[in-house]
Amino acid sequence: MDVIALSWWQLALAALMVVALAGCTAAARLGMSRSLLIAAARTVIQLALVGLVLEALFATERLHWVVLMALAMLLIAGREVMARQKRRLLGGWAFGIGTLAMFLSSFTVTVLTLTVIIGPEPWYHPQYAIPLLGMMLGNTMTGVALALDRLTDTAWRQRAVIENRLMLGQRWQEAVGDIRREAMRSGLMPMINAMAAAGVVSLPGMMTGQILAGSPPALAVKYQILVMFTITLGTGFGTLAAVAAGSRRLFDGRERLRLDRLSIPRS
Repeated sequence: MDVIALSWWQLALAALMVVALAGCTAAARLGMSRSLLIAAARTVIQLALVGLVLEALFATERLHWVVLMALAMLLIAGREVMARQKRRLLGGWAFGIGTLAMFLSSFTVTVLTLTVIIGPEPWYHPQYAIPLLGMMLGNTMTGVALALDRLTDTAWRQRAVIENRLMLGQRWQEAVGDIRREAMRSGLMPMINAMAAAGVVSLPGMMTGQILAGSPPALAVKYQILVMFTITLGTGFGTLAAVAAGSRRLFDGRERLRLDRLSIPRS
């Protein structure tokens, strides 16, 4: 079955429906119409630019261009992780911990998936490497951001409990043990819910895209299962690494709680 091509006027009709939604939110005084329109405009501009970049990347198939694209995606994801935290670590630690955690998890799992499981030739073929890494980073970014935000915000709210535990002789790992576990659960919960609902409540995006592009449903299902598992691995290991590094940063060498290393949230 041939893929049905979409013209710009068809996309314009979809855009008009978004504008209509913005008008409804304005009439209801939700205060979200401007944000909705800006987000829609950013979607069009960003995806159009990415499409041009990917076309050039697919035409060259050079490793250094794939690596450059991957690093740009990683740095942008690291910035998003930092921006989504209410009380972030100061001194670039929020950006550094989030970026490093995503690099260690997402890049490792992506390379292993490409070389061991999928096996394209070459292994860094952008048709496989860039979409897979993009899905990995997008979901890992959400998990790491949720986990770090829960960690720092809960540590701030329960600072008296933590300091009492330290005065009773507990190590810093024990004093924030329950907080770290809760932060890790927060980071992993979205992927657990997504796996539990996949195919029952919703059809995942990659599977839907492949079916719309004409791929056999059985093949689309196999790729979706692979992607869900790899994303879960990346999110899980990234969340564990980020919470471990972030919680250690909350204490100094003498195991004192250092909440002065957290920023004050904007009102």
